[in-house]
Amino acid sequence: MDISHFDFDLPKELIASRPIHPRNISRLLIGDNTITHDNFNNILNYIEKDDLFVVNNSKVIPAYFSVKFNSGHINITLHKKIENSLWRAFIKPGKKINSGDKITLDDKHFFKIIKKFTEGDFLIEMNEKEEMIFKNFGKMPLPPYILKSRSSDEKDFDDYQTVYASQDGSIAAPTAGLHFNSEIYNKLQNNNQLAEITLHVGAGTFMPIRDKIENHKMHSENGFISDEVIEIIKEKKSKKGRIISVGTTSLRLLESAAMKGELTSFSGDTDIFIRPGFRFNVVDMLLTNFHLPKSSLMILVSAFAGIDKVKLLYKEAIKNNYRFFSYGDASLLFRHE
Repeated sequence: MDISHFDFDLPKELIASRPIHPRNISRLLIGDNTITHDNFNNILNYIEKDDLFVVNNSKVIPAYFSVKFNSGHINITLHKKIENSLWRAFIKPGKKINSGDKITLDDKHFFKIIKKFTEGDFLIEMNEKEEMIFKNFGKMPLPPYILKSRSSDEKDFDDYQTVYASQDGSIAAPTAGLHFNSEIYNKLQNNNQLAEITLHVGAGTFMPIRDKIENHKMHSENGFISDEVIEIIKEKKSKKGRIISVGTTSLRLLESAAMKGELTSFSGDTDIFIRPGFRFNVVDMLLTNFHLPKSSLMILVSAFAGIDKVKLLYKEAIKNNYRFFSYGDASLLFRHE
């Protein structure tokens, strides 16, 4: 299948570089048989009593650093922990950086380059505990398209984190969850319509597809689903309740847990790449933002809701000036049968 099927033209003014405040008043496009335009604050109007929202509670770590190096400036994004104080990192520009170099953060703290890989990827070592480095020097690792237009700042520490984030480990936010405020989250919890799982979002979420779709390889990400959550999902399904995945990360983990046919607890890595033809075993509805053209996420939502349906919804969203990407508005999609 050609990547052009997942391309579209987007006016630059529709790319959100900041979120709407308060977060729960973002717009919501309901992609059912008839398209409905609404506000996220009304999300519960579209839910039935035995439905279940499944959210990703992974917490974004401040793994982005903008520092001086020699006579210039470099940007460092830590993207995979190897062991204590040892990380894989993307460094831009990284052409003049070599093994053995020290990148100073202040008079006492620095990163040491242990090894240089290809395409701006490095193995680095911190000279201090990572908690201290993150707290004192780290910034939120915003998507590359935002960092091209502005710097990561203090506001992003709140804006780029879900209200229910609790498990440190992501270098990108599970952005569908950014629309929930505490009131909506607590209401779902009190109604027994909420379950939490964990998928630590890695660098792969922003990696472009450079080759044929069939040859694309996803970065692996670590996830966890408890036995308790599996039982809740099975109970809801037995009552004809719908499983509503909050975001593509939750969906990828849920479907990974059912790859062998039966839904079971999960602990480990997944590199699942969902594309048209994939058989969905768990998720019935998907709450998600509007994604970048020709991305693995655009392919995922097209596989879920149908290529033609997604094209129609995105055309409608652009026509009605919805805000796109990580800090943008949301859509509620239904599984294509």
